[in-house]
Amino acid sequence: MREAKGDSGNRQHVPPAILSVDRRSLLKASVLGIGATFVQKLSMALGDSAATSQSIVETTAGKVRGRIVNGVHIFKGIPYGSSTAGKNRLMPPARPEPWSGVRDALQYGPSAPQTIPGATSGLSGMEFLAAADTPRGIEESEDCLVLNIWTPGVKDNRKRPVMFWCHGGAFISGSGSAPLYDGANLAHDHDVVVVTINHRLGALGYTYLGHAGQAFRESGNVGMLDIVAALSWVRENIAEFGGDPSRVLIFGESGGGQKVSVLLAMPPAKGLFHRAVIESGPGVRMNALDYATKVGDMFLAELNVKPNRITDIQTIALERIMAAQGEVSRKLGSFIPGMIAGFSPVVDGISLLQNPFDPVAPEVSADVPVLIGFNRTELTLFAGGDLSLFSLDEAGLQKRVRSLVGDNAETVLSAFRSDYPHESPSDLYFLIATAYPTVVFTAKIGERRAALGKAPTYVYEFTWETPVLGGRLKSPHTIEMPFVFDNVADPLVQKMTGTGSDIFPLARRVSGAWAAFAATGDPNSKGFPHWPPYSGQDRNVMIINTESKVERDPQREARVAIENLLFPSHA
Repeated sequence: MREAKGDSGNRQHVPPAILSVDRRSLLKASVLGIGATFVQKLSMALGDSAATSQSIVETTAGKVRGRIVNGVHIFKGIPYGSSTAGKNRLMPPARPEPWSGVRDALQYGPSAPQTIPGATSGLSGMEFLAAADTPRGIEESEDCLVLNIWTPGVKDNRKRPVMFWCHGGAFISGSGSAPLYDGANLAHDHDVVVVTINHRLGALGYTYLGHAGQAFRESGNVGMLDIVAALSWVRENIAEFGGDPSRVLIFGESGGGQKVSVLLAMPPAKGLFHRAVIESGPGVRMNALDYATKVGDMFLAELNVKPNRITDIQTIALERIMAAQGEVSRKLGSFIPGMIAGFSPVVDGISLLQNPFDPVAPEVSADVPVLIGFNRTELTLFAGGDLSLFSLDEAGLQKRVRSLVGDNAETVLSAFRSDYPHESPSDLYFLIATAYPTVVFTAKIGERRAALGKAPTYVYEFTWETPVLGGRLKSPHTIEMPFVFDNVADPLVQKMTGTGSDIFPLARRVSGAWAAFAATGDPNSKGFPHWPPYSGQDRNVMIINTESKVERDPQREARVAIENLLFPSHA
């Protein structure tokens, strides 16, 4: 009994030059996302007979019924907010409508609307991403404020750490119902409670219209306010599901990492979580108000809605809304390196008062320990069908790097050759494209948080290389997630990881470190050497592989060369 898949792929840190590599493939990845959730591996082997027991828990809105599968209580599709359609469209989330009796929480709830009319699905034929499809039979609806829970026990007076997952998808796609995010193994093996959520995406979650009407002053961040509402639900209800509301970890990959970055800077989220993990999605900056206003005006123009008739937007058919989102996204075109663009959070002065980590780290979350990192060759995933990127000669390398960093190409290449003297031209290109800006943004977040002198920040680089597709992807965007969720025994996941014997102990160690961080705010755990915090002086990074080690300021010259481009005033 196996549900299917679907998540991540963040557009923020993909520079225009990467888009030019294979724009069609990248946009497809961004629209559908690349992360996911997987049903517990033993459940698949045992079939439906393993899920005969049921579990009933009372929430603030009413009782819910879940299943018990192999000792894990599983609840799906629990409402944490009301429908966002009609008068609630582009408004802050409202509490769920109470119900009488016992509500079944046996199936995933609707995903947020994300299908653009006329767009192609794109990822269905890519074996590497077979585990990332949206589950079949899951509808899209504006009534999408639902969450899923995996827990080892309910109503047992236990206080387990809570691991609250934010799915990826560049703020425009994805679902907490995707198989790779299945929390059964984490819950069972590490005695934690796992929560995944759906929330508003794209134009319905991130269109700023405050300039058109005071009632819409928070419309640019309602997708993030949904996540805050889900965290509030967790605070009020999770104890009944065996969780500790005072030990809530938020974690996410790609676009989910961006969401975690934003939550760390949101005053409304303060106190709702106590540790945070940012995987391959370091959100340094979000949209400025003037840019978000421009996007909002473009959206209104596509819908032929006049500012003095702004409430008309709440009665327009969903299909027209999604078509307008697609057209605005097409017109916006390429992105500014290192900047969010299009339908994504805005520094609106209400729910988000500053950029998450620019020019400084936010004081509002200074007391929250953070774990942050990236994969060594993130950008290999976005090469798409351009196989020439994997066999560049020197001239091809020069051309690609110039398209990325312009006249700074020689300086950048010199620095990277110094730190990576044995890499091929193709490998150098992917390392540079990954550093610009993912590696540098990760380091900058660690540095700026350390400057606050409060809670620690731990940094990792995931260097394990997948053998699939002939090994050419090396350590691509998304590859750490099967190990974080310890779902590497799943046949679909093995299309990402392969079937080598090394995947199992690595998954146990990585998932154990994440669970330890959820429990204590410190990732030090069995199977790793001592993991010291990051600072602007020591810059300690845990290199995660089958044999992990700590390095101090790895590849410093390469980092500094890119940092000087992205943060020239701090060079």
